[in-house]
Amino acid sequence: MLIDNKYLKYFSFILSFVFIIYVIYMIITSFFIVKNQFIDIGDSTYVNQVRVDEYTKRLSTYLIKDCKNNEKCEVQALLDFTTAIPYKINESIARSSKQVVKQNYGDCDDKSNLLISMLKTQGYEAYFVLVPKHIFVIVNLKDKIANKKAFYVNGKRFYILESTATGSKIGFPLRYKYDEIQGIIDPFKNKSLIINELKFN
Repeated sequence: MLIDNKYLKYFSFILSFVFIIYVIYMIITSFFIVKNQFIDIGDSTYVNQVRVDEYTKRLSTYLIKDCKNNEKCEVQALLDFTTAIPYKINESIARSSKQVVKQNYGDCDDKSNLLISMLKTQGYEAYFVLVPKHIFVIVNLKDKIANKKAFYVNGKRFYILESTATGSKIGFPLRYKYDEIQGIIDPFKNKSLIINELKFN
């Protein structure tokens, strides 16, 4: 049956137009989610859940409130908070900072997402290091830490932060061979660093 009512025709047209716009919006949104959260590493895909949001900013600022702009104190305070969260394997994809804190558990993906998000909100340069079945964080500090080996990426000094080891300190030892490093990732740009030189000493 043909529709003779012109208002009904206009309504149908508008409804169809809105639906098409909504579908286009969902496609574009999905594209940017994939672009910003998924990165291919060899034969696998890593999904990050890093956040630079108000919740993470407030949390990290509270945790470093007694450090008086001492970067070692700040980073250790953020690491202590993260390592105190119980380790438990998460069967789904990595979770956001707020989810990890609220649920009070996480695996290496979850806890590394939390740690690097807090570091980022405080202005630290930090990256993910992906190795077989594990991920850890490295952070650049201005001052060298005595009696701690550093991880040098293209000549720039970083210290390893191990989010899954309870009570671990800045400058955790490197327990992997260089050829086991699958990638060093900037999760906020969702890109792998181009690595020309790696040293640990």
